[in-house]
Amino acid sequence: MNYPAIKAIYIFEMSRMRRTLFQSIVSPVISTTLYFVVFGAAIGSRITEIDGVSYGSFIVPGLIMLSILTESVSNASFGIYFPKFSGSIYEVLSAPVSYVEITLGYVGAAASKSIIVGIIILLTANLFVPIQVAHPVWMFAFLVLTAISFSLLGFILGIWADNWEKLAIAPALIITPLAFLGGSFYSISMLPPFWQKVTLLNPVVYLISGFRWSFYENADVSVYVSIAMIGVFLLICLILIWLIFKTGYRLRV
Repeated sequence: MNYPAIKAIYIFEMSRMRRTLFQSIVSPVISTTLYFVVFGAAIGSRITEIDGVSYGSFIVPGLIMLSILTESVSNASFGIYFPKFSGSIYEVLSAPVSYVEITLGYVGAAASKSIIVGIIILLTANLFVPIQVAHPVWMFAFLVLTAISFSLLGFILGIWADNWEKLAIAPALIITPLAFLGGSFYSISMLPPFWQKVTLLNPVVYLISGFRWSFYENADVSVYVSIAMIGVFLLICLILIWLIFKTGYRLRV
């Protein structure tokens, strides 16, 4: 394993976060805080509690997960697409660095940025409402696994995209709607039976449900099912990345 190469890619990607601090950290934190204030005030006045948890506290895990999903995909897709756009990706591919090390560097940096944003949002939300973390180890595990999984997805999307429009369309038209419809602001038990079954087709439901369980021990689906879904999603992304590098899909001229 070429650890210096992984470190070089990782540090280079993380340095962009320092250069664009407002866009990388401040902007998503402010946006999520506004979601929290607006939804908490507008809907919280009508829904006092869900499963024994105040509405303001209930939506915190969903908002953190919403931010983690979007930031992971965005950071990883841009991180790999820009070298393709500028042509510098061919220098990386021609260097004595394996595809595993390239993936670890880019995905590790994207996941690290998302985790930092998620922790800051958690600390910020604690200033507005009381937050109880029943299982802190599981909470951090869900946070890390989700960040890695969707950073891998963003990495795939960044390789797939051949223009800036395609790079932006997936987070805007796929990831964000799935997160909103995945129980970020409500429990799926509040839906009619038919729509509950339809909602279970949304993979984000399992991520949010498991993450919320680590806070309040309330879950829409079994925690073991949530963990299994994350594992399956992670495995699919790893297989796709292996196929991309093996075939050179959109990496070779």
